[in-house]
Amino acid sequence: MVKLSDNYITHRAEFEKAGIKVPTYDHDAVAQKGVTQPRWIHFGGGNLFRAFHAAIADELIEQGELDAGLLVVDTFSKEVVERVYHDNHNQVLRVVTKADGTLESAVFGSVADAVFDSAEAPSQELRKAFENQSLQLVTFSITEKGYALTDGEGNLTASVAEDVAAGPENPVNNIARLTSLLYDRFNHGQLPLALLSTDNFSQNGDRLKKSVLTIAKGWAANQLVEDEFLDYLQNPDKVSFPLSMIDRITPNPAKAVGESLEAQGVENMTPFKASYGAMLASFANTEEAHYLVVEDAFPNGRPALEKAGVIVTDRATVNDVDEMKVTTCLNPLHTALAIFGSLLDYHSISEEMKNADLVDLIKQIGYVEGLPVVKDPKVINPKAFIDEVVEKRLPNPYIPDTPQRIATDTSQKMAVRYGVTIQHYLADPTLKVTDLKFIPLTIAAWLRYLLALDDKGQAFEPSPDPLMDYLKEQLQGIQLGENANLQAQIKPILANQKLFGVDLVESGLAELIEADLAEMLQGPGAVAQTLHQKLNQVN
Repeated sequence: MVKLSDNYITHRAEFEKAGIKVPTYDHDAVAQKGVTQPRWIHFGGGNLFRAFHAAIADELIEQGELDAGLLVVDTFSKEVVERVYHDNHNQVLRVVTKADGTLESAVFGSVADAVFDSAEAPSQELRKAFENQSLQLVTFSITEKGYALTDGEGNLTASVAEDVAAGPENPVNNIARLTSLLYDRFNHGQLPLALLSTDNFSQNGDRLKKSVLTIAKGWAANQLVEDEFLDYLQNPDKVSFPLSMIDRITPNPAKAVGESLEAQGVENMTPFKASYGAMLASFANTEEAHYLVVEDAFPNGRPALEKAGVIVTDRATVNDVDEMKVTTCLNPLHTALAIFGSLLDYHSISEEMKNADLVDLIKQIGYVEGLPVVKDPKVINPKAFIDEVVEKRLPNPYIPDTPQRIATDTSQKMAVRYGVTIQHYLADPTLKVTDLKFIPLTIAAWLRYLLALDDKGQAFEPSPDPLMDYLKEQLQGIQLGENANLQAQIKPILANQKLFGVDLVESGLAELIEADLAEMLQGPGAVAQTLHQKLNQVN
């Protein structure tokens, strides 16, 4: 038996016997360089980082294009840092699950160290790294809610307002802490840096920049930082916020994958539940398909990312690729399956893909409603991308993704995953927004989902969402059966431009959504029946 924490060079034979590829470079050497002369920091120590970013860095180190390991930062769970990273000597095990049932496993030594950072436990190692001239790149996979500074009404949350009033000394909010680190870098010579969001939503770099500037402008207004700090953050030759499009389905660790690894001779591969409820493991399982497209804007230089399969291009192309994927070819399909799957009591995306109505639903959203307004980015073909999603990726039974996981933070996704397409229809005189049928149906299904009753009328626990309290308050009193005041009750939600990116009442879609929701509220089984009837109308 071999452990992930074992030195993969001295235990190479044991790893290879277990069917696991290992690096040729010395992990300890690149780890030491990553601490003393850091080049790349990543915020978010979850499965996506281990399955994708760590793999990119590993490939670059193998090629001699990167000489320092990454510093990975988790701001949510010290448990992840200790049990997933430190207990495994900061070595990463990624398992690619293929549609034919085979597994491809590899160890990466590209993580120099993992640190936990919070106001209660600030990491001095992280702060020193930000003060180092050698640092070129900071990447993020902190989910959409990690960038949110405001509540449902657009006001700063109480904790963010407190951070803005208190200044950069030791803030609580993660974006405020990042801005504090940038202030340190500013005070150490206005050192250049690229801040690259690789989170799964449109205009992610702009969103990151806006959040950072919101904090910094608040501090400047309170005379807690110099105006020159704002100049530094807004000078692209000093601090850049490149756009990116990332795509790799990386679900929670699968028990079957852990069992397979242990059967091959690897110890301690059973997934375990963290104290906060999430499932963790010493491995990350992921799909074979993957894409990362980034804007080439790095004021302090960068690793040769293109030599590890990253598409490095101009801003316009990233925008086109991102919009293609996030607003049409994958994310809207995923969210529709998450919403309907939760209502119909599915617990696997691949199982949902055996339901003909659900497959037809996502085909309507992708091919029929989405493709007419998508610009071809040339580097990836939109229709071929959807073909791969529908025919290979989503039906893959070896990707144990759940609708419940994908349904997390849906309020933060609506404006991008559906609002952008709606905006295109409104802007194009040759298109009628009311011709959209299945995007409005999905929005209606989301409102139905927020009632926390499945299609059998049984209560369930909705996935976490930062606006859940606000949304539940708006929908209070709506129930299965007759709802005389339904239109008045849902109107404030549908008119919330911040939520959907467009006022759905003014757009003319509110009536469609209300009608669909009313149908789905008729009683048990009404969600599946409404979906089936709607599909029959177009097939």
